[in-house]
Amino acid sequence: MLQEKIRNIAIIAHVDHGKTTLVDKLFEQAGAYGEREEHTERLMDSGDIERERGITITAKNGAFEYEGHWINIIDTPGHADFGGQVERVLRMADGALLVVDAQEGPMPQTFFVLKKALAMNIPVGVVINKIDKPAARPEWVLDQVFDLFVKLNAPDHLLDFPVVYASAKQGYAMNEIGEENDNMAPILDMVIAKIPAPNGDPEAPLQMLVSSLDYTAFLGRLAIGKITQGSLKTNKEIAIIDREGNMRKSKVTKIYRFVKNEKVAVDEAFCGEIVAVAGVDNITVGVTYTDPLDPQPLAPMEIDPPTISMNFVPNDSPFAGKEGEFVTNRHIGDRLAKECLSDVALSYKVLEDRVGFSVSGRGELHLSILIETMRREGYELQVSRPQVIYKTVDGVKHEPFEELTVDVDQEYTGPVIDKLGRRKGRMVSMDQMEGGLTRLVYIIPTRGLLGYKSQFMTDTRGMGMMSYIFHGYGEYAGDITHRMNGALYCMVNCESVAFALANLQERGRLFVGPGPDLYEGQIIGEHSRENDLKVNPGKGKKLTNMRSSGADDATVLVPHKVMDLEDCIAWINDDELVEVTPQSVRLRKMPGFRI
Repeated sequence: MLQEKIRNIAIIAHVDHGKTTLVDKLFEQAGAYGEREEHTERLMDSGDIERERGITITAKNGAFEYEGHWINIIDTPGHADFGGQVERVLRMADGALLVVDAQEGPMPQTFFVLKKALAMNIPVGVVINKIDKPAARPEWVLDQVFDLFVKLNAPDHLLDFPVVYASAKQGYAMNEIGEENDNMAPILDMVIAKIPAPNGDPEAPLQMLVSSLDYTAFLGRLAIGKITQGSLKTNKEIAIIDREGNMRKSKVTKIYRFVKNEKVAVDEAFCGEIVAVAGVDNITVGVTYTDPLDPQPLAPMEIDPPTISMNFVPNDSPFAGKEGEFVTNRHIGDRLAKECLSDVALSYKVLEDRVGFSVSGRGELHLSILIETMRREGYELQVSRPQVIYKTVDGVKHEPFEELTVDVDQEYTGPVIDKLGRRKGRMVSMDQMEGGLTRLVYIIPTRGLLGYKSQFMTDTRGMGMMSYIFHGYGEYAGDITHRMNGALYCMVNCESVAFALANLQERGRLFVGPGPDLYEGQIIGEHSRENDLKVNPGKGKKLTNMRSSGADDATVLVPHKVMDLEDCIAWINDDELVEVTPQSVRLRKMPGFRI
């Protein structure tokens, strides 16, 4: 493969700005599918959780041929919690496509991913997507994108970025607003014309930085990276240099080139190609593959530090071991060690005061996705309330802050401003937008956002949008009240019955309905007052020989609130745990609690 015919591009965007749909259309219109081959929707979002939530969680590679050029696509996550993925996979790219919504314009994650791309000094092409929206305003968005480049101190040669207007959903793109076109060719042509071919000397000693990992049952762990110089052959000895500079030797057994979203085996790969390599045990992100006779390590990527930690401990509830396959502390530790090999933004350490592990990551979503993945794999565990990671600077306590952007209908701005003020948020700007929306920008402690999403959706009747990025560390902002209400929890082991729940629903909001088995200490609802309350949800109606008027009326229950994993993590206090199994998510008081 000729080096000058290769294009390695990363697709970067804010969440829900149409990046994955755009990638689908590029594959489709470049002829990646055969005549009888079924077109796969959201081709690059291969994980079950990604398809369910409609977000990209892990970076992925794909490739196709277009007009004699080989285009490697690197699909990146858009959420700041998965920023560790963006940082490392951008090392494989020689350019990037920034996708921006034609109505919303640049959002916090747009700022985040663009900042990472500009730090690599790679050219960026802009795709203003969703121009078919009734409220689209592409000219305004273009001005905002340019201002963002200037704000991020982009060098002059990157300020003159190419722009294409598109509707990925409808499958067309254009170089100027108002042009007639029915395909995505303008984007592909821009990639070939404006994104440079990879640099590097094909005759120099091998250099390849491992930027991502994959796994197959037959070959084990696969290292993914771009060959920045030299070439790579199967069954040839290579040197592996880790992040600390230690060197060991190994042999490559398989080399895979990406074709569409699949891997195709090749005997040799050349400078500029992005490949997956098998045969090296215990490989991690950030190591360099190089020539053992002339080792030349590459600098490992810098990763932003984690800001949130949670305790992962073995399940010790009365229902422990009934639903999970992997239940011991060793099982949990082995799984975390495996995850840290591929997710460089994640770290963990053994707890000193109890059995379990303290796991640190970028945010609530980052850790909740890990927990959800583990439970689907058969793991059973308990997790604590998320805690921010503090720092001490010159003897003063510092904590992480986020830049929060909120788009909300004008009639709901009052409750939002009130709640964010209580959570120590400081308003930076307030702008009126088209369609009766108000955009609020806050600097707020990370603690203030823990558990806020559900309250925000309630206050805005589900119509508001919020997003945030890491702003930096600042002085401790003071105490923040996490939850105003106490918990309703079981005083005995029992089976919940409708009669008891009908009486308890007057005391607060229930999280369970009639029928499930419950245990002492399990939380079944939120108390209407500040204190916790012990209750008996298994107490049935007493039977007598006497009847009274209304005694046989049907029991009427208000529908209980179904709490998913993220709801539970956001709701709990410091003295509570979330019990997670493959089949259930339960709330409980910590063992040994006293009220």
